[in-house]
Amino acid sequence: MTAIQDISVAKIDGAPAKLADYKGKVLLVVNVASKCGLTPQYEGLEKLYEDKRAQGLEVLGFPANNFGAQEPGTNEEIVEFCETKFGVKFPMFSKISVKGDDMHPLYAALTKAYPDAQGAEPMRERWAAAGRPVENKADVLWNFEKFLVNRKGEVVGRFAPAMGPADPAILSAIDAELAKPA
Repeated sequence: MTAIQDISVAKIDGAPAKLADYKGKVLLVVNVASKCGLTPQYEGLEKLYEDKRAQGLEVLGFPANNFGAQEPGTNEEIVEFCETKFGVKFPMFSKISVKGDDMHPLYAALTKAYPDAQGAEPMRERWAAAGRPVENKADVLWNFEKFLVNRKGEVVGRFAPAMGPADPAILSAIDAELAKPA
């Protein structure tokens, strides 16, 4: 399996990048969307980034249109929305697919490394009751699912979309990783 750090991605402006560009940092990788009920999480993600960046945290946003067509815009429209509506300064990347046959290699690696999200069961139960059972527990459930990657590039946590950036479990996991040496 390819190491997460070696997977090629593109910044939202199209410039090539790799997660190795953030070597020695703790990463919170989030699939984001502009027209979702969870979109206000951008505000919390930006606050988290501002509060913990100096300690070594990077929040990385990956727009995806996999859920309810809630990220229909172009990369340029996404940047404009994020900057004007939420003042986002954390790194954003080009729109990718986080689920299905066209899943980006980054998300294939993330979901393989950590196949179940903490806090996901209530969402799965609601969907099953609505006749939309989740077939594969490893699949990203919805927009704003969060993966925590340690300074060594290992996936050490995964959090359900409904768990906001200020959730105590997320903050505790981030703080534990930030406390470890680079």
